[in-house]
Amino acid sequence: MPHTSYGTLLQGESALMDRQFETFQTQPVDQEWIPELTEADRFQTTLSRPVSVTGPGTFFGRAQRTLHLEPSTTGGWWFDRTDLRDAMPIKVAANNVWTTQRNIVLCSGSPHNYMRMVEHIIALRLALNVDNLMIRMDSGDPPLFDRGSMDLVEAIEQAGIKKTSLPTRYVTVKEPVAMLAPNGSFLVFKPCTDKIPALNLDVGVNFKTAIGKQRLRLRLTPETGRYGSLARTNCSFTQMLFTKTIGNLFADVRNLGYTNKNILVAGRRSYYNTPTMFHNGKALEAVWHRAILDLVAAIALIDTGRFVGDVYSYKAGHTLDVVMVRKLFENDLLCPF
Repeated sequence: MPHTSYGTLLQGESALMDRQFETFQTQPVDQEWIPELTEADRFQTTLSRPVSVTGPGTFFGRAQRTLHLEPSTTGGWWFDRTDLRDAMPIKVAANNVWTTQRNIVLCSGSPHNYMRMVEHIIALRLALNVDNLMIRMDSGDPPLFDRGSMDLVEAIEQAGIKKTSLPTRYVTVKEPVAMLAPNGSFLVFKPCTDKIPALNLDVGVNFKTAIGKQRLRLRLTPETGRYGSLARTNCSFTQMLFTKTIGNLFADVRNLGYTNKNILVAGRRSYYNTPTMFHNGKALEAVWHRAILDLVAAIALIDTGRFVGDVYSYKAGHTLDVVMVRKLFENDLLCPF
């Protein structure tokens, strides 16, 4: 039976979900940013011209990696591995997710045809309202920037966004649904009830580090999406120490391009580098990253249109995000708005 607050529970134990949902609702909101919408976008968009962005590799920091962003008339976002002559472009879609163990990895056809850590890139599909894009790259290792995804945002702004003749498609859920993980993290998706289609996010995190409890309510627009794109991913001091010591024994760790500039490092009681995105004296970089560059990235895997509605996230991560999106397709829960 559906719950009056969070709808039908697709996964998890209802008693635990009740407790966690109540805990989430009692957590104070640190920042609320709900821009007013005046009209809906009637036509799909793409870039006005090609643009390229270069940075150190995420998984091979000694190498420079370049993303070539190109206008596209093919629906959706695509990654084209130019170093793999016979590989087809990979569509940004839920059915092309290979793994979410550490980050979202897309793969299509051959297991060699993959793109790692795509979340900080594909989030911009919804964050900036760019419907159609071809991204070409000569490896599966994307660049990692010191300012979250702001280098990509500025490149897109430099190229310009133009409307196409294709009508914008909006999708939402047919009914409120939720998913709960065994650790108590959850997601809730509710149908859009706004007159103008909108994606509203209510996101809470709770870390056992200096990050602590943070909660953010926002409406996704190019303004809030641009701001959130500044947020770096975060790790604990223990995780950073591991990568700099024992982790050097493992090739996939010692070659990481992580630095004290592009990663927010949090100890038990204080940060080991300087956090950003303060609001009322509290650094909210972690929850902004979770909302814009993690959660929105997973929602961008819904390739049938721009998702609109209300989404609640508490202590969730990549795996639960992607499982939830897949469940929406498997249970035929998406519909046009």
